[in-house]
Amino acid sequence: MKVAIIQLGINDEETKKQRIDRVEKIIDGLKETDLIVLPELWNIGFFSFKKYKEESEALEGYTVGRLVAKAREIGANIFTGSFIEQRAGKFYNTAVLLDREGKIIGQYSKIHLFGYGSAERELLSPGEEVEVADTEFGKVGFGICYDLRFPELYRKMIDKGAEIIINCSAWPYPRVEHWNILNRVRAIENQCYFLSCGCAGYSDGKPFIGRSMIIDPWGTVISSAAERETILKTEIYPESVTKIREEFTPLKDRVFK
Repeated sequence: MKVAIIQLGINDEETKKQRIDRVEKIIDGLKETDLIVLPELWNIGFFSFKKYKEESEALEGYTVGRLVAKAREIGANIFTGSFIEQRAGKFYNTAVLLDREGKIIGQYSKIHLFGYGSAERELLSPGEEVEVADTEFGKVGFGICYDLRFPELYRKMIDKGAEIIINCSAWPYPRVEHWNILNRVRAIENQCYFLSCGCAGYSDGKPFIGRSMIIDPWGTVISSAAERETILKTEIYPESVTKIREEFTPLKDRVFK
């Protein structure tokens, strides 16, 4: 299975439309890819709190609509990264997974909202559902940024059958080592492929660390980025997850469930 992680560099000058235009051009160069992954709130920037409500969209609104068309055009599954979703008078940090025909096959709204130096918790409502989607390449769970600090969320995904977990993010400085360690730990303790896609660049003047990575079920980082815009391309083998879990059995050996 061929995976591409788009670690997008964002800034305060680009409009949402300009950024989506640019992402579409990047995706055009990723034909023959099975899964393309985008980061958290890449279309407006995580720290652009004043834009949250005015730039919010319905689930199948402007941003997702354009990615739906692109998924159909190139025949790839696309994890849209997250956007501000407006739903029943509330606002959520939501991401969806599209199949090769542009159909939404999974959606997740961020459960753990960030409050440290952030207005996310004040402006948005938390999601309530742990999401694991059935895909052509196995069961896939979703997390968004701050969720990474809460291992119980990912264990719930594993209990629902997840073999791959996608975590999109807009992780800021200075907590670089937190990011590096937590991503690997989530892969190790859950014996799964862990795909982390972060933003590069900055939002409202605040810089992001980038450092997207693809980690195998043994906790080995098989592809990683620095802090600049880049695309990680690699091949993963979801069919190996079951064999690894049967060979080395900490998930089966749990006492507390």
